[in-house]
Amino acid sequence: MTPNAYRPSPLAQIDCEATEDRWTLVFTRDLRHPPEKVWAALTDPEQLAAWAPYTADRNLSEAGGATITMIDDEKPQDMAVEVVRAQPPTLLEYTLGTDLLRWELVATDTGVRLTLRHTVEDRDWLPKVAAGWHLCLDVAEKLLEGHPIPPIRGAAAVDFGWSELNDQYAQKFSIPNTGLPEHLKGQDEAS
Repeated sequence: MTPNAYRPSPLAQIDCEATEDRWTLVFTRDLRHPPEKVWAALTDPEQLAAWAPYTADRNLSEAGGATITMIDDEKPQDMAVEVVRAQPPTLLEYTLGTDLLRWELVATDTGVRLTLRHTVEDRDWLPKVAAGWHLCLDVAEKLLEGHPIPPIRGAAAVDFGWSELNDQYAQKFSIPNTGLPEHLKGQDEAS
């Protein structure tokens, strides 16, 4: 897929919640698919590999430990995760390093309202995380529609509108745009 063949969808509904020393991105998107189908995309290792910034060593639909491999960097990195809550097909919550991801699915007349609550330590990461999930969920939606496109991950995401999305989400949050995360800057210059 070339950057000219893909255009990011409109900005998602976003919000920010502060709790003590952490920040939670609240990213909401309506999908035209039943909750069970979206749940499978969030938990099935084969489907995760087709859209997420990581792969999983097992289905995430049950609580307990798992290993994910981050593939948004030049060097894949294994990370231990803990699925804290799994209530198919409505709630999935797991750790990701020091982050916490909570996926909530609510059936609607036209499909499902997906709300991702991604908790991070640094407020400056909120627009970056929103831009990344925006692209990933665009890819997931194409997969769910039966028209898959290759995953958009890491520094390559810049070629598919990540910088513009990061800037737009930074403006919505009134957070200065600090650009690419440090671990991706060298990759972007090399490409």
